[in-house]
Amino acid sequence: MSYLPIFSHIYIEDKARDYPLTKAILNRFPKAQSISINTYKEVFNRPRQSWIDQRNSLKLILAVREDAFLYPGSSFVPNFEHSRFFYTTPALNCIYGCEYCYLQGMFPSANLVLFVNDSDFISAANKELKGTEPAYLCISYDTDLLALEDLFGYCGKYVEFARENPNVTVEIRTKSANIGAIKEMAAPSNVIIAWTISPDLVVSRYEHKTPKLAARLEAIDKAAKLGWRVRLCIDPILKVDKWQEHYLELINETFSRLNSASIADISIGVFRIPSGYLKQMREANPVSPIVGYPYTVSNQCASYPNEEREEMIATVSEYLKQYVPQEKICPVPWQL
Repeated sequence: MSYLPIFSHIYIEDKARDYPLTKAILNRFPKAQSISINTYKEVFNRPRQSWIDQRNSLKLILAVREDAFLYPGSSFVPNFEHSRFFYTTPALNCIYGCEYCYLQGMFPSANLVLFVNDSDFISAANKELKGTEPAYLCISYDTDLLALEDLFGYCGKYVEFARENPNVTVEIRTKSANIGAIKEMAAPSNVIIAWTISPDLVVSRYEHKTPKLAARLEAIDKAAKLGWRVRLCIDPILKVDKWQEHYLELINETFSRLNSASIADISIGVFRIPSGYLKQMREANPVSPIVGYPYTVSNQCASYPNEEREEMIATVSEYLKQYVPQEKICPVPWQL
């Protein structure tokens, strides 16, 4: 089972009431107060919300998405050499509370939105991506779908979509240790589970409510043994005190527990974020040392200065070369 908050309030769009997924979720939380709304935006987009306060008491919003089921992939994440690169957003926000997460700057609310019209998402993906031309689809951009799988079930639906569309590579990005949610599924070769791993210090200080590193590594090991393609993501690399030591410990610990041959590749990148998002994050969380770091801004992107960024990527790459060949190490392309 995955960690899930106990929702005290569930807001439900009127048009979402009769969906099977809505009924299943309401059965999961029988003590939650159910509140009818016309559109999720009247709750989610309210002005002057407190992100920090909401993080401590998440509310759930069940909604129906009516359009925009697929988006072009962002230049802030790697496309792994796929020219047809898309992402989808069946959920908005995450049950975890990572201080560096861009969602704090992107959304006005920390509350979790789940879109219950799952068949419309799959239909849109089929319409846009079906065929023989290769495509890459990220399904867990603005949330952590594997962490929500016991509640939401979207990972399983996209695994089936991938099985029926061998030209599409589906990526599930996660920090979850919820391996139980996928252990009974047959693993298609065109599904990649991309696990973010971080040093213990980063997890404990800045990745609030996420599984510990050891739990993630155990889940990764089990997934690989079950036949899933696994990607490791050391991203974002954060310039914490003695960061070199912490990332060396991370990599040594990782490959003391994992068979390097079972890892498809390793994506590495430093902290980077649209500067407008960072401004909102600083207003929401002015005491965070990660948010408050004096980043350099270039082309509306905030990150470490180029020299520091290059040192961080090179250092982590050298650590990784002790365990994996160079061709498995994939630095995130820099778009400045």
